[in-house]
Amino acid sequence: MAEALYIGAHRSGQLADAAEQAQAQLQACRLCPRACGVNRLEGDLGFCKTGARAKVSSANPHFGEEAPLVGRRGSGTIFFAHCNLLCSFCQNCDISHGGGGREVSAEELADLMVELERIGCHNINFVTPSHVVPQILAALLLAVERGLSVPLVYNTGGYDTVETLCLLDGIVDIYMPDLKFMDGEVAARLTGAPDYPEVVKAAIREMHRQVGDLVLGEDQIAERGLLVRHLVMPGDLNGAKAAMRFLALEISPHTYVNVMEQYRPFHEALDDPALRRRITSDEFSGAVEAAAREGLHRLDGIRIPDPKKLRAR
Repeated sequence: MAEALYIGAHRSGQLADAAEQAQAQLQACRLCPRACGVNRLEGDLGFCKTGARAKVSSANPHFGEEAPLVGRRGSGTIFFAHCNLLCSFCQNCDISHGGGGREVSAEELADLMVELERIGCHNINFVTPSHVVPQILAALLLAVERGLSVPLVYNTGGYDTVETLCLLDGIVDIYMPDLKFMDGEVAARLTGAPDYPEVVKAAIREMHRQVGDLVLGEDQIAERGLLVRHLVMPGDLNGAKAAMRFLALEISPHTYVNVMEQYRPFHEALDDPALRRRITSDEFSGAVEAAAREGLHRLDGIRIPDPKKLRAR
């Protein structure tokens, strides 16, 4: 297995520099596109409702993630409470909207990472990390010194600034962003973030620049690269065709994509006529076919249709 990027970054001093820069930004926080400007070090709370310490909801081996992350021993997921996006249909609303969890120190977060590797997890998977990058980097400094060596996964809703992602260059091994919406009006209605499409496209470009296409080891476990999630939604609110075209033409036709069919109406979606139903089989197959038409050929657990036959329809 290739050496995790952050180990070299620690040896060179890059990790310590990145942690220091990120910590300083908490004084007038603009780590994410919400750009609240609050002093989180003094306990002021912005959109993400998170102060100087990260809040962790759970930390466990997870076997429901993408196949290259799970393997035989699971992905070591650390779920952070709160979120910088707050989708109206969120399936983890108790965590992201409600903030369920406990605050942890850098030492405690480092211990969680090391323990997940000790019990055999293939990677450390930070779920919803955009608002806690400084806290992750501070804990990572300690975890490396305690022997952490497995790849890091940055598992994000995609609402990340390029500036913050640049702090993670040479540190994060695997980026796993959502590509939720391609229409700003839809994003505004469902997340209050009309700039989401442009932000996520810039973020994915930067992620791919840093780590490239997903690379698997001999055991078919991910070692480095980009993995994109696209949740199919009722009425194509997500803009599947545009999303697949963006990935194929502006990122790479070799992009590993998980076209997800597990949409369920949760939270505010239960009161939204456009969202309070599950997707149809035609909506899901339409998204898969859109990926095939654009030449995307690495779809997680999905048999890829023949693009020639699709074009002939």
